[in-house]
Formats: sequence, C-alpha cells, structure tokens
Amino acid sequence: MAFDIEMIKKVYGDLPEKLSKVRSVINRPLTLSEKILFSHLHESQKIEDFQRGGSYVDFAPDRVAMQDATAQMALLQFMTSGRSKVAVPSTVHCDHLIQAKVEAKTDLNFANQESKEVFDFLSSVSNKYGIGFWKPGAGIIHQIVLENYAFPGGMMIGTDSHTVNAGGLGMVAIGVGGADAVDVMAGLPWELKWPKLIGIKLTGKLNGWASAKDIILKVAGILTVKGGTGAIVEYFGEGAENLSCTGKGTIANMGAEIGATTSTFGYDDSMKRYLDATGRKDVAELADQIKAHLNADPECYEQPEKYFDEVIEIDLNTLEPYINGPFSPDLATPISQMKEAAEKNGWPKKVEVGLIGSCTNSSYEDISRAVSLAKQVRDKNLKAKAEYTITPGSEQIRYTIERDGFLDIFENIGAKVFANACGPCIGMWNRMGADKKEKNTIIHSFNRNFAARQDGNPNTYAFVGSPEIVTALAIAGDLTFNPLTDTLINENGETVKLDPPVGEELPSRGFAVEDAGFQAPFEDGSGVNVVVDPSSSRLQLLEPFAKFNNNDFKDMYLLIKAKGKCTTDHISMAGPWLKFRGHLDNISNNMLIGATNYFNDKTNTVKNQLNGAYDEVPKVQRAYKAAGIGSIVVGDENYGEGSSREHAAMEPRHLGVKVVLVNSFARIHETNLKKQGMLGLTFANKEDYNKILEDDRITILDLDQFTEGKSLQVEIKHSNGTTEIIMANHTYNSAQIEWFKEGGALNIIRSQFAK
Repeated sequence: MAFDIEMIKKVYGDLPEKLSKVRSVINRPLTLSEKILFSHLHESQKIEDFQRGGSYVDFAPDRVAMQDATAQMALLQFMTSGRSKVAVPSTVHCDHLIQAKVEAKTDLNFANQESKEVFDFLSSVSNKYGIGFWKPGAGIIHQIVLENYAFPGGMMIGTDSHTVNAGGLGMVAIGVGGADAVDVMAGLPWELKWPKLIGIKLTGKLNGWASAKDIILKVAGILTVKGGTGAIVEYFGEGAENLSCTGKGTIANMGAEIGATTSTFGYDDSMKRYLDATGRKDVAELADQIKAHLNADPECYEQPEKYFDEVIEIDLNTLEPYINGPFSPDLATPISQMKEAAEKNGWPKKVEVGLIGSCTNSSYEDISRAVSLAKQVRDKNLKAKAEYTITPGSEQIRYTIERDGFLDIFENIGAKVFANACGPCIGMWNRMGADKKEKNTIIHSFNRNFAARQDGNPNTYAFVGSPEIVTALAIAGDLTFNPLTDTLINENGETVKLDPPVGEELPSRGFAVEDAGFQAPFEDGSGVNVVVDPSSSRLQLLEPFAKFNNNDFKDMYLLIKAKGKCTTDHISMAGPWLKFRGHLDNISNNMLIGATNYFNDKTNTVKNQLNGAYDEVPKVQRAYKAAGIGSIVVGDENYGEGSSREHAAMEPRHLGVKVVLVNSFARIHETNLKKQGMLGLTFANKEDYNKILEDDRITILDLDQFTEGKSLQVEIKHSNGTTEIIMANHTYNSAQIEWFKEGGALNIIRSQFAK
C-alpha cells in the first residue's frame, strides 16, 4: 500500500467537484497543468482566469520533500514557526552529505561518522514534528519520491530544484527554498506566479540508441537554460505515451536545466505499470477511476497552439542521441556532429571517466540498457578505456540490480559502485588528481555540468549524455566516438561494432529490497528534545533578521559586479561546503567566491573600498558589515540559475548585503531573496549594467514609496563626482513587500503563531 493513501483518496475524491467549479468560471478546455493547479488552489484563493506569468496565486500543495543539505536550514526555520507538527505529509532524505571516494560501504560509513551530528539532528527533528526520515544510504530524494510518494494529479514542493522529477508520474512538483517549505509545513498558503504553458508534442517512438534523456537534451538546446523560466512544460502525444514512466521522470528532472517551473505528463499505462511494480496498485486503481481528470481535455492537444504559449514538436522516430556541454547543460550537440564540434572548439577528446546514475538516470531501465553494453565488453573481447562509476538512485534499485547480476557485469569492466546518494553529481566526489587542475574530459548521465561542479576542477570539461552513450564513450575512451556508425578494435586486433542497447522497462522478477532505509516518525513527538550545541561548527540556531530601515539603502558600497553566468553554485558552492549548510555564519564564508569580478576577471577577489586593497568576497563583506555599511551585488542574465539552495539568498542577507540588482533572475532564487527580506531588482534598461563602476556609491532613492508595480529610482555616485539616476524594476506584490518590510517572511509566520 502507498504512503499517505488517505490523503491521495481525498485528493482524487475532491477532484471532480473542484474541476466542475473551475469550469463554471473558466469556460474553456483545460490543460493537465491547469487542472492540477486549479484543483490545488488554497481555500482562501478565489477562482478566476489567472494571467499567465502575471497573477500571484495561493496554493495548497499535498506534500513537502527535503534533502539533508537544504532540510537543515528549512527545519531550523520551521522550529521557530510555533507549529507543533507539520500540516502536510513531509519527508527528509539524507543523500547530499555522502562523499564518493572509495566505494559504497566505505563511503557511507565515513559519512555516518563525519555527519553524525547533522543526521541525528534531522532524525530527531523529524520525530518531533511528524516527518518521515530516510536514512543515509536509502537513496536520492527524487528517486525515493518517485518510488514511494509521487502520484498522478498531485502537487508537491521540495527543497531541491530537481523536485520536478516527480512530473514523470504526472505531478506538478516544484523546487523551492526552505522558507517556502516552512509555509506549507506550517499550513499556510504557498504563493506562486501562475505559470505560462509550453506544450511539447512527441510523435513516434524511440529506437536504437536514442533514449528519453536525448529528448530533454534536445529540448535544452532549443529552449536554453532560461527558455522555460516561469513556465510549466507539458508533454503529450503518442510519443509521450510510448515512454516509460521513469523515462518521463528523466525528462521532467532535467526540466530544471531550462529554468522550467516544472514539467509533467498525463496519466497513462506506463504510470500504471510503474505504480503496480512499486507496490502502489491501490493508487493506480484510484487513478484509473478518474483518468480523464488526470489528462488534459482532448481539445488542448488537438489544437495546442490555442492553449499553450509555445508549442514544440519532436519526432522520436528520427531523434538521434545528444551530448550536451561542456560547462552548460543546454549546449546541445547531436552525436553525429560531436567530432566536428570537439575539433572546432579544442575540447579534450580523451574521456577520462564515464559516470552513470544519479537522480536523473538511475532507473532499472537505465541500468539494464547500460549493462547490455557493458556485457559486450566481455563478449566482444574489448577493454574499457575510461574509468567507469555507477551511482544507484535508491537501495531498492541497488539491491534489485545486484540480485539480477548487473553489478557483476559492471565489475567485469572495472566499474566502481558508489553509495546510493548524489555523490559526483553535486560535487561530492573526492576525485583523485582533481586538485592538479588539469584539462580533461568526463561524460556523465547527470543533469548539470557547470564548471568545477563535479570534481572542483574548473578545467574538467563535463559533458552530459544518456547512460547508454556514457557507457559507449567510456568503453571507447573517446569523446568523438559515435557508436551508431563507428567501430572499435578489440584485444585481438579485430574490428567490432557495439550493438544498440537493450533493456527492460521494469524488472521481470519485480523489485526487491531488504531494508529500504525508512524511519517513521513518532506518533507523538512532544517529548523529543532537539539539542543544538552552541559550539557546533555544523549547526546553528537562527536569529530573526532585522526589519527594514531605509537608511541601510543609502550610499551602499558595490561588493561585486558579477560577470557572465552566476549560478547558485557560484553564489554558494556545494561540494566540501555542504557540511556547513546548517550553520549560517560558517557557510557564509563561501558567499560569491565562485563569481567572476567584472573589473579584474578574477574569482573571489574584490576591492575593499574601506582600504583600497583586494581581498576575498566574504572577508570584504564582513568588513562592510562591521562598519555598518550596506552593500549591493550586481549581476547579469539569469542570476541564480541552478539549485534551489536558499543559502545563496541567506548568506548575503546574513552578511549585510541589502540589494541584488541584475538583468534577470532565475525563478527560485528571486523568490528566495524575497522570502529572506532582500531587495531583488532588475535593470529597466539592461545597458545600465555597464554604468556600474567599481568605486560607486549606490542609493535607492524612493524606497519609502515601495509599492506593487512601481519602478524604483537608483542613484549612482561615481568616484569622479558625477551622478547618474537609472530605473530598476521589481516583481514584488503587496504581500512580498510586507515580507521585505518585516525583515523576511518567517518573521510574519512567527508573529502569526505567537498570537
């Protein structure tokens, strides 16, 4: 039986009546995305035909999921909210704090010792507040959610940008910051700007070397890393129905790489098969009864141009594999053009390591197709030329593929199996030799490949492909190898060709596991005492941020003008810094250390305007804070792209940055800034970015008139005595302006529950 089955029964039982009420107001066909959104309006939210990309709307999600790195800050905030128990089903998953170095058992044992304090904290908080707890080694949050919690037509939020993975099972699943999670766990409305809709029609059927991963790699090339911002991507058509449920999950997962709010698919037989196989036949039976409500109205797919803001069509019959990268997940190259692209750009051709697994591609189908290639190494007398690693997505997957002999086959080609955790995907990879900063190429089946993300080496050229393509290129050891057309020389000097991969959608003998790693919370957690050692370097209780003071926004110093791509990895790095995610002051020592300074093209080197010397970004900002001087950060396009980590907003807030002024924001980061009481602005004229000089003093002139829809005046005083005034836009509504004035949304929550 499924977790939280009574909640799912209620969602499905209420759905027909809710949609009937919506249709009485919205007299037109509805897409699947709209059906899920409308059916999850908060009870206080009036039904209307909301403006896409314009209306702020209150929702009531069904559940919350948190991974251990972000759960620390989310739960530290929730502990101050005044609630005695979470209002909706919620879970914590310990997957980020396990470093990949030796092999699964060794690495897991080390993590359990090194991060015992954090794991014990998360376990006790979970017991106290009624939260399900998945222990270290249980698996990656998104795979666990897909296997246990996701259900068609549901809505969930999660403190990780790849929460969207659950869209593979027909959910609207959205990545958020911890403050948003606190809202929902506290039983308050959760606010989201009503999304635009992108429809992607899939025709035909995948064949040969092409996989679901190649669909999203192609889409990323079309839409780029910001093309899905503020939109839900809805896939439909016979091609969508021909995909496995886990293949849909892969596509939804990497929707985060195009900035999409989420991606989703209509309920179909593949979802039914997956629910049945993962012990949730009861959910499938309930979904079957209301299948029409778990799909778009037929008119939406018959004339998609009328109901979607943008429509893309992809023929799966002719789709070829893609390899995306380096340094950006949207740099898409068809495999037939990879040799030419590598030679033209000077990319290192030798593949040093191939890595498969992670939350994006660790399904049974993924592993079975990859193992069909690994088996050919022995059968065709080949030898894998590159290192090869596997990161299972869950203990259920790991146990099942071990039972079915897959791990033995991988071992024959020298594969290393890491723990069921995020590992190399998020930079938790202790890669031997990475500290030498040598130029090299790796290829993986993960989702992101920003510079230095996987191994900390900015000279590692990381490429993204399907598990099948990763395996083939690891065997060949060559980035330019095209398994569709090229041959290899085996150990006998013979010319051989790899056969196309084959695999099973689901294990014919069913899934199996001895200990999935779940800890149910106490029925009554009132007696649980959560202790945080004041001298701890890993955990720190939170103090409320100060309320708005207009004087703080006068004559602000420029901390940094970031040049080019500035993701949350640049603002608050992961990797070794993950250990400080529960200690705001300690982790603030990584603030913006990866951002490139516009004025010297260096990272972590900015001018301290108090003494004229150049120093590390956090040190300079701490000096400004000690002197009582406000500061401003300036950035370019899609600032805050990537992870949902709210630390990228909390660290500047904690250290005294007052304003972030950029050309455009990524959705989650902009929301995180607002939640923490920061002022996030965009240049009304993007050319004004060039007017900001290193020694400027900057003032927000009319902040006392901060109102919804009204631009603000920004005064720039240059060191030569001249002054310029530019305009800055914002997207704050009246409620968000109150967050800002009160010093953050959490301050308002505290006051509500204190009454």
